[in-house]
Amino acid sequence: MQDQEKLAAVPQNDSGTASLAAEDAGYDAPAVETMPGMEELLKKAELAAQEHHDAWLRAKAETENVRRRTQTDIANAHKYALEGFASELLAVRDSLEAALAPGNATPDGLRSGVELTLKQLTNAFEKFSIKEINPLGEKFDPHKHQGIGLVEADADPNTVVSVLQKGYSLNDRVIRPALVTIAKSRASA
Repeated sequence: MQDQEKLAAVPQNDSGTASLAAEDAGYDAPAVETMPGMEELLKKAELAAQEHHDAWLRAKAETENVRRRTQTDIANAHKYALEGFASELLAVRDSLEAALAPGNATPDGLRSGVELTLKQLTNAFEKFSIKEINPLGEKFDPHKHQGIGLVEADADPNTVVSVLQKGYSLNDRVIRPALVTIAKSRASA
């Protein structure tokens, strides 16, 4: 209570504050916050703008680098997509060349060489999910088979009775349909 009386006794200045008089009287006056000047605010704003601009330039450069790397990766993927399959086929070619080499002219030698080559090719197809379509006895499916003729047969109508050329699928997608002939109903006599 005494402190309040002393403070009330301190003379006030024009703005109604008692800060100088309170300091003279031995009291701590509340600190007055001064607003930063326009030049200081401008410098801070310019520094912040420069930092944002630098960060934007770095982000833009990084995005461009990622885009270029991605384009290169895609181009390489297209260019070398068949590399593994081509490597598997090289062994097949080597076997065919060995079968045709002079000195392997015996029929048994040729036959065994061709069988080995077919086995290598079948293994390569399996490794890369190439499956054979051999629909003999199945119902005709225009998505997997290409009918080239109708024949009278004892089989049910619309059934594949002969396969002229096997079809193939890659990962369950037909890359070549099987060429087939299809049974039709026998004409009534």
